[in-house]
Amino acid sequence: MHNDHSHHHKQAETHDKHAGHHTADFLKKFWISFVITIPIFFYSEMAMEVFGIRGPEFAGSHYILLLLGSVVYFYCGLVFLRSAYGELKARLPGMMTLIAIAVTAAYAYSVFSILSGGMGDLMFELASLITIMLLGHWIEMKSVQGAQGALQELSKLLPDTAEVIRGDKTETVPLSELKVGDIVLIKPGSKIPADGEVIDGQSNVNESILTGESKPVYKNIGNGAIAGSINGEGSLKVQVTTIGEKTFLAGVMRLVADAEASKSRLQILSDRAAYYLTIVAIVGGGITFVAWLLASAGIITATERLVAVLVITCPHALGLAVPLVAAISTSMAARNGLLVRERIALEGARKIDTVLFDKTGTLTKGAFGVVSATSDDALALAAAVETHSEHPIGKAILKEARLRNLHIGEIQDFKTIAGKGAEANVDGAAIFVGHRGGSDIVVLKNGKQIGAIEVADAVRPEAKEAVAKLKAAGLSISMITGDSEEVAREVAHELGIDEYFARVLPGEKSEKVRLLQSKGRRVAFVGDGVNDAPALTQADLGIAIGAGTNVAIESAGIILVKNDPRDIPKIFNLSRLTYNKMIQNLFWATGYNIAAIPLAAGALAYKGIILEPWLAAVFMSASTVIVAINAVFLKNKQI
Repeated sequence: MHNDHSHHHKQAETHDKHAGHHTADFLKKFWISFVITIPIFFYSEMAMEVFGIRGPEFAGSHYILLLLGSVVYFYCGLVFLRSAYGELKARLPGMMTLIAIAVTAAYAYSVFSILSGGMGDLMFELASLITIMLLGHWIEMKSVQGAQGALQELSKLLPDTAEVIRGDKTETVPLSELKVGDIVLIKPGSKIPADGEVIDGQSNVNESILTGESKPVYKNIGNGAIAGSINGEGSLKVQVTTIGEKTFLAGVMRLVADAEASKSRLQILSDRAAYYLTIVAIVGGGITFVAWLLASAGIITATERLVAVLVITCPHALGLAVPLVAAISTSMAARNGLLVRERIALEGARKIDTVLFDKTGTLTKGAFGVVSATSDDALALAAAVETHSEHPIGKAILKEARLRNLHIGEIQDFKTIAGKGAEANVDGAAIFVGHRGGSDIVVLKNGKQIGAIEVADAVRPEAKEAVAKLKAAGLSISMITGDSEEVAREVAHELGIDEYFARVLPGEKSEKVRLLQSKGRRVAFVGDGVNDAPALTQADLGIAIGAGTNVAIESAGIILVKNDPRDIPKIFNLSRLTYNKMIQNLFWATGYNIAAIPLAAGALAYKGIILEPWLAAVFMSASTVIVAINAVFLKNKQI
């Protein structure tokens, strides 16, 4: 398993490094582009016409301009040209294609202008466009990072070494050297290194991280053990039955990887707007060019108009419209206890119609409590037997008896009865506490039943409020659990949840999500354990409850920092607010383009009104500022 394990580590690490490196690269290119844009500005028409300034002219000054512009275009702008090529290859022209067309047109025109003795009028448009777009994309990438983390976290669940019993001594071997048939010693509190079968000893094993089963599972000879689960207070000897790719954990890792791979490239709003603008730009630019040629205005004027249309169509504001709102809503979310791991997740939350809760640890505390006892006497006797118990159920009984201030008698001859319960003498009577079929705990005194105690995973008080709020917002609520039908029905009834799935095996959770999705529902899945990772990834929106395991966090789109389901409704509110802001911004960003394109094309040329490229750039900056201010207004909203 270890080779495979370290291979996953490596994969995940290189992926993370790559993402980080990429982000830093954008920032570096932004600064270079920003610095180079300053001297270019002094030679732009905008500097002359608006501010009345002009850079010093000397022999070859326009060639320096050509050099600077080329650095910006080829070095800083390369990332857009590459991405545009990728978009066109995938037949999905979007933002990048639009940027590439505009900067290429501006660059080509400027080179032509400089070589024919001019000052390269559009170099400033080119440089400022690339600078702003680099900033926009840097903001965007900062708010979206690292998807391969889930696999890295999963691989950490396995110990690095195992204690193998060879003859009469044990030796520590690396995980990669484990073979099927080896006998491993599992000490109290240590992790089980491979799937296998218990051949000696007895203990309670915590599998909740893997199976979501809240009760520690009692293991004795003949029971199966799962790699990655944590041993309780007993010692076990386990014979290895499966290693590497075939283990349960490897299966979970595969499910996560598959679900990650099957998530389609969600086209973000601005991309869609950019797609239509690309078509408008190309068609509009083409018509403009041909029209001016037909009007026999000469190739230079026709090219000038074409470039003006392309520059106008390429929206600085559109490049910032979405990332800015995204960055602000991400920080608002953080202030409200929500960590947004995938921006797309927050953006899409407003479309969710079904919230599917994983019961254990999400709606319930994941800790046992006594729900009812037939009598205080029975409870007191049971508590006495459980005085020294390490078992969660025993602890719950003892805690309840102490809460009720019951007298807990002295005990003698305590012994556990494997898989059944425990017995001891309390004040001279033989008392047995444990199971006799059914889920209740029975208390026997000298062999006769004197009472029963019902123990359950307690429902969180805040879960009720969260469910009510979500229902009020028009969402349908479902619950999923590995527990029995009775337990599921009771919890669902108590919380006012309409539909539930009981006895769901860990691997089947993502299937249940798929089942709901196949009925056309858009599902948010709320969970916390490793076994939830595939379901979190499969869902349209994965929400991890923070105090859960890191793996779930890595496969979720949004993480609740506090362990409080009442924060879930905030996600949907913030999503709606964010979406509305984005739509307003896209309107500001593109509305301006729609008005300016005909002017740039020269529709009003006969009235002497022509939108020069430099003036187009001024308007462009204005729409960018409007968009930025509008985005900042989002901060004052309550969610």
